Amino acid sequence: MTGDKRMELSVRSERAILVSVILPNSTADVDAPLDELASLAKTAGATVVDRVTQQRSSIDSGTFIGRGKVSEIAELVKHHNADVVIFDHDLSPNQLRDVEKICNCKILDRSELILDIFATRARTAEAQLQVGLAQLEYTYPRLRHMWSHLERIGAGAGAGVGARGPGEMQLEIDRRLVREKVSDLKKRIAEVQSRKSREVASRRETHFTVSLVGYTNAGKSTLFNTLTGAKTFVEDRLFATLDTKTRRWKLGEAHWALISDTVGFVRDLPHHLVASFKATLEEATHADLLLVVLDVSDTRAWAQLKSVHAVLLEIGCADQQAILVLNKMDALTRTEDLTFWRTRFPQAMEVSAKQGTGAARLADVVRQHMLGDLFRVTVALNLADTRGITFLEKFSQVQSRDYDSNPESVTFECRISGRILEQMYHQADHAQVLKKRRLKPGAELMHGVFIKDLLPQDIP
Repeated sequence: MTGDKRMELSVRSERAILVSVILPNSTADVDAPLDELASLAKTAGATVVDRVTQQRSSIDSGTFIGRGKVSEIAELVKHHNADVVIFDHDLSPNQLRDVEKICNCKILDRSELILDIFATRARTAEAQLQVGLAQLEYTYPRLRHMWSHLERIGAGAGAGVGARGPGEMQLEIDRRLVREKVSDLKKRIAEVQSRKSREVASRRETHFTVSLVGYTNAGKSTLFNTLTGAKTFVEDRLFATLDTKTRRWKLGEAHWALISDTVGFVRDLPHHLVASFKATLEEATHADLLLVVLDVSDTRAWAQLKSVHAVLLEIGCADQQAILVLNKMDALTRTEDLTFWRTRFPQAMEVSAKQGTGAARLADVVRQHMLGDLFRVTVALNLADTRGITFLEKFSQVQSRDYDSNPESVTFECRISGRILEQMYHQADHAQVLKKRRLKPGAELMHGVFIKDLLPQDIP
């Protein structure tokens, strides 16, 4: 095959053969190991013409699956006139090279396929920068086997002044260009991350922030639209959402939160991809509350929950509060399935994102989390501070107002939640709390846990 074909990693409109190896520590679904890869290939635009699975105790260092199995796949490539073979694993550069020589067609691994999908679906400048960096970081160690123009240049009389001699390998030129591009992208992404961190921190000062997280295609965008009335793009495909979207969510009683819809996770998400998308996941890592959305109607729901949990721990969310949202509980028909989820996760909230059932109850629980402890306070505000006075009147239960003690200020006796009290300091110019007594604790995590404690310890 030619180097030009290898340089084009896209699989749009191509005929694909899928390959999976079941290893002792495999995280794939044993009953349907290639279903998710097939969905990824479909999302990328490929047409799956055949599937190959193999059980091994360990991988083959040369071809990952052994030369005999590669020869079988080569025959399938000829039979189906396939354009690409996609592995549900990450292959080393040497393995890519050896398999390509035998199959004489393009070979992609799982990371390359995911990167291709991300590249086609990234819309904002931020997401495009992240995809570009991830692609380059993945490509760099594989340059030797991706490019065909590795001959020496500059050797001989026709090379020009200063270029005579052994010359520089084209491979080294490519590597230097990639290193320079990676350095440039990292600088630009660092600027994006710094700006976004400031934006997120600023929002947290005055707003309660919630992030929807979960496996790709779990129904996060549908739930996001149901809760906010937004019209976010929804499609029954993996990675339909790549760019984080934030909207206001009305929680009742004049209370609002900011809720963000984030990129979905997948099994074995490449580490470099997680690192590159740190800015995209900034909303989740700094949110006051995470809503972990799980499609319980999917037969792989438990494995998906474990994958989401692993990624959340990896990006630093272990100590964040979370509520598990069981989506599509109404789609479960077997009593034992309903019993499993309700027994194992009694604190979880049940919703149907598409039908809207459970949304109002979810808003009530989130509002309880947002408000926190209840206090009785005596607070003095300057009479000229109309914004602070209006905020206190709107979001607390005012019991009395004293205008006589000080002609320049008004003193309020009120019942106020801990969260609103914190926000008051940002809304009022010179609020002075004279007395403060906690009346009762706020809503404990009756429906939530910390991410590190999300999974029951008695389930493997």
